[in-house]
This record gives sequence, structure tokens and C-alpha cells, in this order.
Amino acid sequence: MYSSSELMQMVNNTIMMLPYDRKPFALYDPIKYVLSLGGKRLRPVLMLMAYNMYRDDVESILMPAVAIETYHNFTLLHDDLMDRSDVRRGKPCVHKKWNENAAILSGDNMLVLAFYRMLQCDEKYMPAVLRLFTETALEIDEGQQYDIDFESRSDVTEAEYIEMIRLKTSVLLACALKIGAILGGASDQDAEALYEFGEKLGLAFQLQDDYLDVYGDFKTFGKQIGGDIMCNKKTYMLINAHLLANEEQARELHSWLNKENPLREEKVAAVTRLYNEIGVPELVSNKINQYYLEAAQALLRVSLPQERTAVLWDYAQSMLNRKS
Repeated sequence: MYSSSELMQMVNNTIMMLPYDRKPFALYDPIKYVLSLGGKRLRPVLMLMAYNMYRDDVESILMPAVAIETYHNFTLLHDDLMDRSDVRRGKPCVHKKWNENAAILSGDNMLVLAFYRMLQCDEKYMPAVLRLFTETALEIDEGQQYDIDFESRSDVTEAEYIEMIRLKTSVLLACALKIGAILGGASDQDAEALYEFGEKLGLAFQLQDDYLDVYGDFKTFGKQIGGDIMCNKKTYMLINAHLLANEEQARELHSWLNKENPLREEKVAAVTRLYNEIGVPELVSNKINQYYLEAAQALLRVSLPQERTAVLWDYAQSMLNRKS
């Protein structure tokens, strides 16, 4: 079986060799730029890993794997525009390097390219793959809308937040794994177990992303620390800080959230201190571990020898210990 690093290299090589011979070049240059920025390539690697558990010819599904990475980067391109983020993976976002119109149009084209590349799979499995991919794309948009709606609400619950990140983040990881299983000829039961594994892994991954946005390091995280705090984003941490704060902490937190034009360094430092006092980091860590345990239980239901699933679980463990 292939290692995660070998699969990632395959994905990167395939992305590097993608032809962009259509015109106008101004439409495709931002797409090439976004995909060239690298990243962890989690989704295509997970798809290839799931496939490799059943078959060895992973090269045969490299284009569907690139399709899911193309789709993921499309969502990031539009997210950065909506969030007015300046930096992604240490480089200027498309709307900063070009302009907003380029980000919208090239992003739309990436979405179409993702489906075009996904169509390059075995025709026998195409209906099932496209149904899943299309449903996932709809769910991700629904999650994004919930995220936007939460910006104007002060009563977002923990359960609502978890459902939002399941839709916005988890379902694409789950989709990647299930498509890999489908193309590999897995049973319906195995495909569903791998989908659930991806869902739980995705929840843990997004909570960890929220954690790193506050406690990560800019050099390894690839974007400014404290972005969620500055935007008053309703994260798992902020929701639980509201729930668990004492009267004095709640007053101070409310003051920072409603302060007009605060200095970034001051607000991030103050809210982070409150999180520490309230015990939010430990709460998030426990929730992350809970989802990893649930992911492990789902993986145990896959009807393969442990040596066939070990590479996937080792990769999931490495995600738990990430710094970026």
C-alpha cells in the first residue's frame, strides 16, 4: 500500500501537470495560482487511501482525486473573498492579487472544472459518484449560509455550530473517502462506515482549525492568528466561553465583542486570556478527542484486515497532532 506522502506527491504531480490550454488566460491564471499554493491535500489523499484499501492501481483515480481538491480550493477562494481575508497559505488571496471580479469568475470556473474532472471516473460508478458529489456540494453551501447567518445572531447553540461545521467541512472529507471506496468496489456497508469515519474526522479537524486560529503560530498556520476573534465569529470556543463565563468575565467578553475598531493585538490578547481563564482550550481538546474516538469506532466497522486500514488511521492520527 502507498504511504500518505507518496499519495500526496502523486496528487501534487498531477496538479502540476494539469493542462490549461483554454482561453482567456486571465480566467485560468488565478485557478492555476490557487492550486499551486499547495496545502495539506487531505481530501484527495483520503480518497486515494480509501481506494487503495481495496485496489492497488491508485493512478487510475488521480483525476477524481484532483477534482475534489479543485472543489475544495474553489470554496476557499470564495470564502476568502466573503471573509475579506488577505492571506491564504502565506500568499495573497486571489481577490488581493487580482481583484474581486476575478475571484468570483475564476471561482465559478473552478466549480465547473471540479465536476468536469470528477466525470473522468469509471462510468460504472459515475451515477453514484455524481449523486454523492452533488449532494455534498449542496450541503457545503448550506453550511456556508448557516455560518453567515450566525454572524448576526447572539444565540447560536453548540449543537447548531456542530451541525454547521459538519456541513461546511466534514461532509467533503466524508465524500472523498466514500468516493474512493465506491471506485474501489467496496461494499455499501464499508462505504458508509468510511463516510462516517470522515464525518467524525472532519468535525475534529474543524474544531482543531478553530483552536489553531487562536493558539497557532502564523509561520506554520499560514494565516493571521486571531481572525475569528476579530470577526466575532461564533466558534465552538466563543459559544462555550459565553456559556461558562462568570459575571465579570461575561462583561469583559461582551465589551470586547462590541468595541468599535479595537486594535487587533489588544482584542486578540484579551479574548485569548479570557478563553484561558474560562478553560476553553481544555474543553475544545476534549471535544476533538471525542470525535477522534468516534472516528476510530467507525473505522473498526470496515470489513478489512487491520493492516489494510492502518495507513488511514495513522494518517488520521497525524492530523490530530498538526500545527497548521
